[in-house]
Amino acid sequence: MKIRSTTVLAVKHNGSISIGADGQATMGNTVAKSNVKKIRKLQDGKVVTGFAGSTADAFTLLERFDEKLNSYGGNMKRAAIELAKDWRMDRYLRKLESMLIVADKEDILILSGTGDVLEPDNGIAAIGSGSMYAQAAAQALVTHAGDLDSLKIVEESLKIAADICIYTNHNLIIEKIS
Repeated sequence: MKIRSTTVLAVKHNGSISIGADGQATMGNTVAKSNVKKIRKLQDGKVVTGFAGSTADAFTLLERFDEKLNSYGGNMKRAAIELAKDWRMDRYLRKLESMLIVADKEDILILSGTGDVLEPDNGIAAIGSGSMYAQAAAQALVTHAGDLDSLKIVEESLKIAADICIYTNHNLIIEKIS
C-alpha cells in the first residue's frame, strides 16, 4: 500500500525515542490543509502514534489501538499484534487505507493493513510519501552526527523530506517519549 500526502518519522537514538510528522493534507494534487495534527498521545503519553493515509481511517484505527492497549494493560507490542490481526481479518477494517507508527519508551513499530507489525532493525521507522527521504536523512544523521538527540534528528530529517517531497510541508509536530 503506497500512502501519499504526509511524512511520519520515528527515531530511537542515544536512549530516547521521538516521533514527528508534517501537517499537510492533500486532496488529489491540491493542498487542503497545512496544519493537520498527525501525532497522537495514548496511555497518558506513554505511547505516541503517527499516521499516514486517510484521516478518518486512521482515527478508526487509533481508537481500536487504544482499546487494545487498554485490554492488554498498556503492552504496546501485544496491542499492535492484536490490532494487526483484526485489521487483516475484519471485513470493515480491511478496507481502511492508513498506516501507523506506534512507539513507547522502548520500541518503535510500523503497522499496516496487510497484517504487518514491523520493528525496524536500525531504530528508524518512516511512513508516507516522504518516508524514504526522511528515513535516509535520519540514517545519515544517526551515523554521522551521533551527538544529536532523537528529537533533533526527527526535526532535521522531516525538514529535508519537506524540501524534497511535494506532499510534505514544514509544519511539524514532534513528540519525544520520556
